[in-house]
Parts: sequence; C-alpha cells; structure tokens
Amino acid sequence: MKCAVSHNCGGCLGPHLSYRDHLAQKQREMEALLGRFCPVAPILGMEDPYHYRNKSIATFAQDRSGKLVSGIYAQGTHRVIPVEDCCLQMEVLNRTQAAVLSAARRCRLPAYQEDRGQGLLRHCVVRCDSQGQKALVTLVTPSSYFPGSRNFCKELTRLAPWVAGVVQSINPRATSAVLGKTFKTLWGKPFLEDTLLGLRFTLSSGSFYQVNPRQTRRLYETALDFAALDGTQTVLDAYCGIGTIGLSAAPRAGEVSGVELNPAAARDAAANARRNGAENARFYQGDATAWMEEQARRGPSPQVVILDPPRASTTSRFISAVQDMGPDRVVYVSCGPQTLARDLEGFAAAGYRPVKCQPVDMFPFTPHTEVVVLLEREKGSAPARRRRPSSGQAPAPL
Repeated sequence: MKCAVSHNCGGCLGPHLSYRDHLAQKQREMEALLGRFCPVAPILGMEDPYHYRNKSIATFAQDRSGKLVSGIYAQGTHRVIPVEDCCLQMEVLNRTQAAVLSAARRCRLPAYQEDRGQGLLRHCVVRCDSQGQKALVTLVTPSSYFPGSRNFCKELTRLAPWVAGVVQSINPRATSAVLGKTFKTLWGKPFLEDTLLGLRFTLSSGSFYQVNPRQTRRLYETALDFAALDGTQTVLDAYCGIGTIGLSAAPRAGEVSGVELNPAAARDAAANARRNGAENARFYQGDATAWMEEQARRGPSPQVVILDPPRASTTSRFISAVQDMGPDRVVYVSCGPQTLARDLEGFAAAGYRPVKCQPVDMFPFTPHTEVVVLLEREKGSAPARRRRPSSGQAPAPL
C-alpha cells in the first residue's frame, strides 16, 4: 500500500506489513481474546483490501498562507494533514472531497477556527452507494448561518455531477462528535439509496451504515446463518440502525422487531421496511436496554435475539433482559472485541454459552475487527421470567 501521509496521519496501520500479515495478526488477537470462550474460525479477509470505505470524514483548516485545506488530523493532534487520495476510501469519495474543497475555495468559504470561534466550515462527510455512482455531501458548520450556500452547491454539482444531495449539519458544540443534531437540505435529496442482500435502503446523513459494502454482505450472511431461521421464529433486532440486519432476516423469520436510539436512523428503518414490503417487520425508536426490559415485562418472548451494539457494547441490564426473555439463540455482532469478551462473560452467567465465533475483516489496514458470535441457551437453563409490572404504555412502531 502506497500512501504519502500514512506515516503520520494515524488513519491506518500503514504499509509496513503485507495484508496477509495483517490478517494473521488479527487472527492471533481474536484467538487470544475470544478463544477461551469458543473456537475462533479463520478470519474472513478481502481479495482486494483497498478503496473499500463508502464514507469519508474530512476536517477543514487554513494553512499558513490562509489557503483552505481539508484532510485528517495528525495522530494525537488537532493539526490537519491535507489528504488527496486515501487508499482506504472508495475512489468516488476522494474525487468528491476534492470537488468540495475546490468549490469551497472558489466560493471563498473560510474554515472554522475553534480557538477563535470564527469561520464557517468544520467538517465534510461524504457517503456513496455500494457501486460508487452517487454521493451525499454533508457540510458541518457551527451555526445555521451559511452565506453563499447556493453558489457553493451550484459550483460543487458542476464539478461533481454524481452528487445526489448536499446537506448542512449544524454542530455548535466543542466536541469530538462530527455531526450535529440539526440537519438542513441545501440542494437535492437529503439521502442516498443503496442495495444490500437484494434489499433497498435509504441512508440519511446521520444514519449508521456499515462502511465496507463487500464485507458487510459476508458479515450479515454469517449472522443470518448463525440465527438458523426457518420462517417461524420471532426475532428481536437490537441497535438496529436503519434496519439492515432485521430486514435481511425478515424473509426468513415469522416476525421481526427492531429498536434504534437514533431518531433519524429509526425513521429510516421504518421507511426501509415499507420500501421493501416487509410487512412482518416493525421498528421502534428508543434506548435498546430500556426497550428490551419493557419487552421482557410484557412478552411474548422471542426465539432469537440479534444485537449489533456500538463499540462501547451493550449493558448488564440488557443481558438480564435477554435472560428474562429466554430466547434459544443470541447472535452478537460486535465491532469491539475487547468489550465483547466482557459481555460474553455476562451472557455465560445468564445461562448462554458461546458456540462459535467468526471474525470478519471489515476494516483492512486498521486495528479494528468485526466479530459474530453465536450463543445458545444452556440445556436446563430456563428463562428467568422476572415479570414485573409494566412501566407504562407500550411504544408504538414507527
């Protein structure tokens, strides 16, 4: 892998190891971390581990001459390193980021200077579809004030006609979070459409969506294989995002319910269910732990629980709610193997035994690994059934 800035940007592990060596290193790490729970299958790598990311994030700054630049923070600093061609991003993202920077320069848009509280452009987030044909551009600003936005959109779409929409995200906070909570459409559509496992999905700026489309198929196919659905089971999909796993399971399940904390993603999940004609799938907006506890109180119990939590993982209360429900199988999709190991201990104490573990290299040339684990209820381990009075009215699906 050849990259002009890999030695100091910190975005990847750099070119000092071959991809085969990277995979072998990750395999050893997963076996050391998770092998005490169950056998760890050989990691699923990529044939071509470059230009796989469908989402990019760039930060704006001004160089010493005052010229607008965009790129990635140098490792451990807030110094922006200009990046023109990232080897991990799909090529359309590199072209789109270059067009955004060129349009911003031509429109004389200044970078936001956090120490002074002055300027306009903080970050640029670009998403593309799996085919690399369309892109959605999200510009992050400290306030709703965006002078010259029309001229910028006109210039950007001239330079990059594949851009389907331009969105403004307003983030006034001094935080490491890139996107704000308020979004405004500046031009075109505020979403992208993509296809995964034969299903059509709508992606808005704030929606979670796996960044590696080629490996996502293998990840979800593994999860569905572990779930062993026969068309009759009730499935709970926790931390469901825009509904990708739940809707992939719907044709093989009797009924699917999903819960997602992010309101935009939860709305996207419900819309995606309607778009794909998944009449047996219902999606709810709420905290996964609180929602699972309420479902455990109310019943009926599912046969399969699938969870794909953020890197910080799930909670002990969530595991207790699963124990109350007593599903036959739990399929845990994890992007944080270290916290997964802790949770597997909690599930074991709740009567769920890890049976098999499949690592998937979703993020080549980075230290991160995705893992799917199948847990089965121990024989003779009955559901806890700690039925308590309901805390209120059941939430309605979106």
